[in-house]
Amino acid sequence: MSIKANANVQDAAYTSFYHDAFVRLKRDKIAIACLVFIVLLILVAIFAPLIAPYPEGFQDTSAILAGPSSKHWLGTDEFGRDILTRIIYGSRISLSVGLIAEAIAVTIGVFLGALAGYYGGKIDAVISRIIEIFASFPHILFAIVIMFVLGTGVINVFLAIGFVGWTGIARIIRAQVMQLKEKEFVEAARASGGSDLKIILRHLIPNCLSTIIVVVTMAIPSDIMYEASLSFLGLGVQPPVSSWGEMISMARKYLRTNPTYSVFPGIALVLTVLAFNLLGDALRDALDPKLKNL
Repeated sequence: MSIKANANVQDAAYTSFYHDAFVRLKRDKIAIACLVFIVLLILVAIFAPLIAPYPEGFQDTSAILAGPSSKHWLGTDEFGRDILTRIIYGSRISLSVGLIAEAIAVTIGVFLGALAGYYGGKIDAVISRIIEIFASFPHILFAIVIMFVLGTGVINVFLAIGFVGWTGIARIIRAQVMQLKEKEFVEAARASGGSDLKIILRHLIPNCLSTIIVVVTMAIPSDIMYEASLSFLGLGVQPPVSSWGEMISMARKYLRTNPTYSVFPGIALVLTVLAFNLLGDALRDALDPKLKNL
């Protein structure tokens, strides 16, 4: 079989595999509900200025720490800012951190993991030691140290969380590439004169795509929680930018007098993290070839 014919067969296998995975995913009603929730949340974040009842920094000085009402559906904070408005705008930060920080982590992890798995030997040993060093630190503590060094701010939150979250996917990709590099399609690519970089980018990493999708989906909620934790500690997103973690932190002083202040952003955080976790579990099951005939 020619190289071109082999590539066509491989592309057809990809199409069939992902089609079957999508069919299995559609059978999971909870996963579909989580997917709909995430899509709606993304739309809310994109169209926040149109959906929010007030501008992000609007202050109603006549309603300080007010409870839910027809004027302020979820109440107000200590500055008279509408809580629903701040939750809507806070979704932008949570989703941005989840997506951008994870993109940084995936880029680092997939690249280093693929290099380690493909070349082996000394390169694998060096990269594996680097992975072990980074993985030996608790991620949240490592992120706190980075934030102390870089300073507060949204961009630094992206960098801090991205730099501490790549070790897990690097290990997974390394192990998968070590298995794939011995396959016939990789040998065929080498025989056709393909460079190492071309083989890694066009043959090995695409075959790891299903694994990457699952890992990313299940890592996004962790990134969202890291951002909320950093903002809660005052090291992440700074006012007046809205953040669910910062809102919960500010509400601590009013837990007895105005408990709804912290409850509503907490609910938004829990629902978002739960939706991503459940969707990640469903994707893992749908993309598992062992479940194909079930």
